[in-house]
Amino acid sequence: MSFEKIPMSTPLVEMDGDEMTRVIWQLIKDMLLAPYINLNLEYYDLGLPNRDKTNDQVTVDSANATKKHGVAVKCATITPNAARVKEYDLKEMWKSPNGTIRAILDGTVFRAPILVKGITPYIPSWKKPITIARHAFGDVYKNSEAIVPAHAKAELLVTLADGTEQKYPVYQFGESAGVLQGQFNVDESIESFARSCFNFALDTKQDLWFSTKDTISKKYDHRFKDIFQEIFDAEYAKKFAEAGIEYFYTLIDDAVARVVRSEGGFIWACKNYDGDVMSDMVATAFGSLGMMTSVLVAPDGTCEYEAAHGTVTRHYYKHLKGEETSTNSVATLFAWTGALRKRGQLDGNQRLMEFADKLEQATIDTIESGIMTGDLASMSTLPEVKKVNTQEFLEGIKERLEALLGA
Repeated sequence: MSFEKIPMSTPLVEMDGDEMTRVIWQLIKDMLLAPYINLNLEYYDLGLPNRDKTNDQVTVDSANATKKHGVAVKCATITPNAARVKEYDLKEMWKSPNGTIRAILDGTVFRAPILVKGITPYIPSWKKPITIARHAFGDVYKNSEAIVPAHAKAELLVTLADGTEQKYPVYQFGESAGVLQGQFNVDESIESFARSCFNFALDTKQDLWFSTKDTISKKYDHRFKDIFQEIFDAEYAKKFAEAGIEYFYTLIDDAVARVVRSEGGFIWACKNYDGDVMSDMVATAFGSLGMMTSVLVAPDGTCEYEAAHGTVTRHYYKHLKGEETSTNSVATLFAWTGALRKRGQLDGNQRLMEFADKLEQATIDTIESGIMTGDLASMSTLPEVKKVNTQEFLEGIKERLEALLGA
């Protein structure tokens, strides 16, 4: 078909990734983006071999480029464990690239399921999307930890600006060795997290829930609770009342029970680790981790879009053997559409925004027509379902996209 390619004036930061998602990443660019857009991309290879080669400097560079240009799109990446260090012959066990990027950008990760007809949530009461707002700074993702020998004494030492030292007892180890972990957060980041959540709730007209374990963590978690409440009372209570939406705090265990009994349609704000775990739970319960959008929103409005899932290792090794795979590419596709739409908004590029909308619509139309990857086919309630392989699914989307662009 004849199509005048859409221009892009400002670069979009592209962060390439690992394994099967890296394969899909290139397919999406070749089949669904490059034929229609004059892509203006600032490329960073965050594949594990290149992170190791650059001593992870490429991750830092990509985050700083994102701060410069305002929008990034990221492929899923490997966070290496001991087995991966051996497999890839790494210099060291590099930290999570997502954790590094989030620490540099600060902000909040918002994750929401992509709903389509025929994919029924595992929890029957869920009728509307549940958006997880995950704090994206500090905590266990930027921790310090150690293996501690028997009979060691562990203390928390804080040295004040004037040199004064304050010590807090942690644990006196006995006959058994053990492990020790220290983590932190800062008021400034918690305040940004709170405001991001309140603003997102107002923008989307959804109730906001926030949960920690302040009854056990009477200083660390309680600090989060207090900052949220202070900012809400001072800046947002009236706005929420006018919008007809609610903010409330509850303990994390009570929140889990409430979420399971709910019909959805709200934002659930969680600390970093809680949000990591609960977003996967929500995504899976709605149908598939491959159907979950994720965007990191920094305090200055900078956005980094990514899929909420991992690198699909099992499919990748099948792919390397030349075997057919049926890998769900929807979340990766929606990372691209989210980033392109945001780039279009910032640049006043209406055609780019419309293209992102049509690509998303083509993706949903493909699934609702019965053409889908294996993970979705196994749970679909549509009367006629056709399971297709990885590339055939993208070809089905391309066919519908061209029809929408032609219309």
